[in-house]
Amino acid sequence: MASSPSTSSSSSGSGSVGNLDSALEIKTRSVEQTLIPLVSQITTLINHKDKPKKTERTLRAIQKVGQAVSIAVGRFVTVGEAIAVENEELKEEMGLACFEARRAGDAIAQLTDVVSAEQPELDGRATIFSDKTAMVKAARMLLSSVTKVLVLADRIVIKQIITSRNKVLVTLDQLETVSSFQEFVQIFSHFGNEMVEFAHLTGDRQNDLKDEKKKARMAAARAVLEKCTMMLLTASKTCLRHPDCESARINKDAVFHRMRFALEQVIEIVTDARPGGDAQVLPVNIYSGIKHFKGKVESLRDELYALTPETLHSHLEGIGEQTQDFTDSAYTSHEHRESILQLCHAARQELQQVVCDWTYAQQSLKAKEATEEMELSILKTCQTVSELRRELHKAAVGRATDLLKCHKDHIVLKALKGSGGEGNLEAVAEYSHKLTEQKEQLVETCRLLRHISGTEPLEITCIHAEETFQIIGPQIISAAQTLALHPSSKIAKENLDVFCEAWESQLNDMAILLREINDVFEGRRGDKKMYLSLPRPGKHSANLKMAKAAKLDAEEQTTIAKLGLELRLLTSDVDSESEKWEDREHEIVRQGQSLSSMAYSMYLFTRGEGLLKTTLDLFHQAEMFSEEGFQLCSSLQALTSQLEEEEHTVILLETEKLVALCQQLQVTARTAVQGKTAMFQKVDSSIQNTKSIMTVVVYLLPLLNKLIRKYKSELSSLGSPQSWKDKQCPVKEDSLNSKNTNGFGVRALEHHMGSLTFLESK
Repeated sequence: MASSPSTSSSSSGSGSVGNLDSALEIKTRSVEQTLIPLVSQITTLINHKDKPKKTERTLRAIQKVGQAVSIAVGRFVTVGEAIAVENEELKEEMGLACFEARRAGDAIAQLTDVVSAEQPELDGRATIFSDKTAMVKAARMLLSSVTKVLVLADRIVIKQIITSRNKVLVTLDQLETVSSFQEFVQIFSHFGNEMVEFAHLTGDRQNDLKDEKKKARMAAARAVLEKCTMMLLTASKTCLRHPDCESARINKDAVFHRMRFALEQVIEIVTDARPGGDAQVLPVNIYSGIKHFKGKVESLRDELYALTPETLHSHLEGIGEQTQDFTDSAYTSHEHRESILQLCHAARQELQQVVCDWTYAQQSLKAKEATEEMELSILKTCQTVSELRRELHKAAVGRATDLLKCHKDHIVLKALKGSGGEGNLEAVAEYSHKLTEQKEQLVETCRLLRHISGTEPLEITCIHAEETFQIIGPQIISAAQTLALHPSSKIAKENLDVFCEAWESQLNDMAILLREINDVFEGRRGDKKMYLSLPRPGKHSANLKMAKAAKLDAEEQTTIAKLGLELRLLTSDVDSESEKWEDREHEIVRQGQSLSSMAYSMYLFTRGEGLLKTTLDLFHQAEMFSEEGFQLCSSLQALTSQLEEEEHTVILLETEKLVALCQQLQVTARTAVQGKTAMFQKVDSSIQNTKSIMTVVVYLLPLLNKLIRKYKSELSSLGSPQSWKDKQCPVKEDSLNSKNTNGFGVRALEHHMGSLTFLESK
């Protein structure tokens, strides 16, 4: 289970409240976030002082919290039971989990039913004061059962995605075998609607995933589906227009094959299943190899007898073999090749010196830790492999930069279009050969970038780029051959244009990837890969070109650029403040970083760069940004329950401001507008609102960091894991009585736990 919903008792032997069934792994942020307010309130009850002053105020506060938990659980369970009725396959498991949750909620209400300060246990009943173990047991059962309900509800989301995929596959089969234009147009229109539904479901799932590796894989698969939808349209139309053309058939078959493969990839990610049951293992890269090797060498400082020299030599030789991808490449310069080989040789010599000093320390000195000589040789070895990594980075990035400059004018693509339109098969063959050479260079460069990518999500993006160039290259050639055979065919020309656009788009994505790899290498940004979601449900024409109409013109781009720059500076401030936190995995830091990442992609939009190409993309991103902002508000509200009155008020005021700004941005993003001026005003408002939200986040991060460090220090000096404060304020009845059961799966349950975050009075 995720760390955030974990709580501990302050009494000895009570164990961990958050130690749930290991099978209930929480894989989505929505489930995790739904548990946070419940955990917060239970922590307050569990961690009260063993012998507090039993004032009327304390007892009323404890009773209020217990009642609020019980009421929220009751409503939560009611929704869970309704879900069970609608989903026969979950009925038994969900029913049992709901029963256990209700029973645990009732037990907590009874244990906290203490109303008299003079004689809280007069009637002989067990209470939170007399039976701490019973309270811990009830809390553990409640967390376990609520988590199980949420995980079961999450299966419904997965089921929806699978059902949607199955509908897409059925329609895809129909499209592949259609024989008339009229029938094709009808089926494709239906297919477009199904793809939009699938995109909506998978986009939400992608944003909800906690695992960054899965997020990157999902984004790559969805990017394939996005680009292939347009390719499928033109390739199919070309095949219908020229049914006897072999190159047109090859072109179309490749698109259908790639779409089916991407659909299966999505299902593998959401179900955690792979053919044969094997988990996906990424190819080993040099960056990971060097990091692992340095860790092993540095571990010798503390433990001389945990490793053998053979293990270290084997690790280093593995790194040396991988560098052959660089040294054997015809595109690596002589200077880079010589430098890489020299550094590999130096690393072997330095490691040999480590082994000599290590052996001497073990055998002659009988030392238990590293000697000064050994420390020095360890330092030199680590410095040498770090220099090797820098040299490899320089070689890969330099090669990629040169290639992108070389291909920025798309000369070969233009020549293919021209010679195809002229019906010149010889020229098409000549330029096809040149495109194949380009493809091989780009594929090899992507492999080199993968070695130095620095993070697993970026490594996955490198693999996706490599696969895309590998596949689209031959597709462009088959499309050009079709046009050369039918030079007067408008649909064949349009088809070639679409595939060339996909190639150009991938080159743009590669430029962004290159900047991100550089940012990670230089320590400026973390895993900052934000992918464009496919369109949300709405009206879509058969050619799916609607979104292209809403791009900013040059004048609008210039006007919005200054605002974008201000947003970019705020993302840097958020990143800078996040790095100052001791706990980089703290939920608030992760949410701040996520907001920063989305704001950065919106900044790129203001420059006409990045993955947000149209205003439709920007507004979708703004909506996702506001949802992430609401998640941050939820975390802040949970945190305020642990603060003193003065600090509580400051954070609460900022949280209320953040909620209002997020609501404003959400309304702006969802409001339909017509006309060029109104559209630009909506873009301007979206960026302005985003900027305002980021300003609040920049203010909150250092303040919260200071408060958390202060209270950790105070608790450490007291030697007690008790709560930051030992009182609870009255329950806001109106917030507990509000209703919101729209949606399905986890979303239908979120509100009933979320209401607990409003237990503090304003």
